[in-house]
Amino acid sequence: MQKCIIGKKVGMTQLFDENGKVIPVTVVEAGPCVVVQKKTAENDGYNAVQIGFGTISDKRITKPMKGHFQKADVAQKRVLREFRLEDDSALNVGDIIKADTFTPGDKVDVVGTSKGKGYAGVVKRHHFRTLKGSHGTGPVERHAGSLGANSSPGRVMKGKPMAGHMGSERVTVQNLDIVKVDAENNLIAIRGAIPGPKGGTVVITDSVKKSDK
Repeated sequence: MQKCIIGKKVGMTQLFDENGKVIPVTVVEAGPCVVVQKKTAENDGYNAVQIGFGTISDKRITKPMKGHFQKADVAQKRVLREFRLEDDSALNVGDIIKADTFTPGDKVDVVGTSKGKGYAGVVKRHHFRTLKGSHGTGPVERHAGSLGANSSPGRVMKGKPMAGHMGSERVTVQNLDIVKVDAENNLIAIRGAIPGPKGGTVVITDSVKKSDK
């Protein structure tokens, strides 16, 4: 990992390339982020940088976190994330990371939290096939059916696809293209969709797999 930034999902729109082709993009308000802490192998056992994004009021922050920001002499931030970069020597506590750290054409990975769907059944949550809707099936056409357990092991194994809470999970989408960067307004336009609702926090890093597709 060489580059990183934290942002907020604004929403989706369309852009046009030089040939007039429509490109669906997701707009992200990326940064400005501030370096809050640098971790070193001597003090912490590994090298990393901690960056912060967003504002937060005094009422919503704990005293230990206030001390953490005061030690770094930076403004209080709502979101903190830690990154292990290949070379973090150019970054120091208090440095600002802006949207122009990325350029159009870069391949990036985007991490976000998917939309929460609440309690969902197996058909919606795991795409189970339904039974026939008529001919004596009864009111069980969307039920899970047999769970497959017998006298041995005599219990439902962990990880069995069942009904339950759907969404609100960490999701990573890889190898997305950056179409446009507006450094003045701290906006990045990324081709395609990214996880999460409007206003959700996302993390953008340079792509790990570097696919040409």
